[in-house]
Amino acid sequence: MLGLIGRRLALAVPLLLGTTLLTFLLLALAPGDVARTLLGANASEQQVDALRATLGLDQPWYVQYGDWLGGAVRGDFGRSILTKQDVLTQLNQRLPVTLTLAALSTLVSGALGIALGVLGATRGRRTRRLVDAVAMLGFAIPNFWLGILLVSAFAVTIPLFPATGYVPFATDPAGWAGSLVLPVTTLAVGGVTLIAKQTRDAMLDVLSMEYIDALRADGWSERRITYRHALRNAALPVLTAIGVFFVAMLGGAVFVETIFAMPGLGRTAVTSTESHDIPLVLGVTTYFCIGVVLVNLLVDLAYGRLNPKVRTR
Repeated sequence: MLGLIGRRLALAVPLLLGTTLLTFLLLALAPGDVARTLLGANASEQQVDALRATLGLDQPWYVQYGDWLGGAVRGDFGRSILTKQDVLTQLNQRLPVTLTLAALSTLVSGALGIALGVLGATRGRRTRRLVDAVAMLGFAIPNFWLGILLVSAFAVTIPLFPATGYVPFATDPAGWAGSLVLPVTTLAVGGVTLIAKQTRDAMLDVLSMEYIDALRADGWSERRITYRHALRNAALPVLTAIGVFFVAMLGGAVFVETIFAMPGLGRTAVTSTESHDIPLVLGVTTYFCIGVVLVNLLVDLAYGRLNPKVRTR
């Protein structure tokens, strides 16, 4: 198991390097000038050039990236070009919002998706068709459109929940819960459909095996067979679906946090990209990459827990 962890962490190094380098190159090639943004449209070219030199933006791209990478290795992600604040401080302030949003969305999606999947696998063709229909509907609805629809219905027409903003749990637990209902619902719909279909298909495969017939012949109840044997043996593909969904939530947070004006990493990624705030964008990219690596590692460890054969690979 320690060897598996070591291999996964070793593979994370080229992933982080490649992702941050590609992000930097795309930002460098994109139109826009952060120095002009800071000084305004009325600033002269001499003033803009002087500021670019002060910020180090007049250096070749490989020098700029090398300087950032050297600092990042030492735990120094630099300062935001626009706000002058420490990048790590800004990201750590916004990280709980994104993690809360992703974790709750995954929890809701996993619970409802597994329940629907088990129901679809054990209740006959009509229920299976219903699960398929719900899955197709969930896949077809874009997150941003669903978010706008929920705001219109449950924050404007029927003012049950706030349309925007985030309330810290320590400040007001009830307000915290209310501020998360619409964003979590927006993200969870797609996950419920994905996990439900994956659970149903995996359960059907397991329930069709010969040892299940043997358990029925021995007098085991259907409920015991379903939850003690079938669901456990179908857990690997379901776990993969949940891991994939959690990673997707990091990307979905970009849209959802923008729609609901939540101060998380997703919204920070949008605003910093629009303003060409390179240190802040690279910091967000690094956090997202680390999140992907950790989730994949946890999924691999869970594989080893559920299937001992995986531990020897």
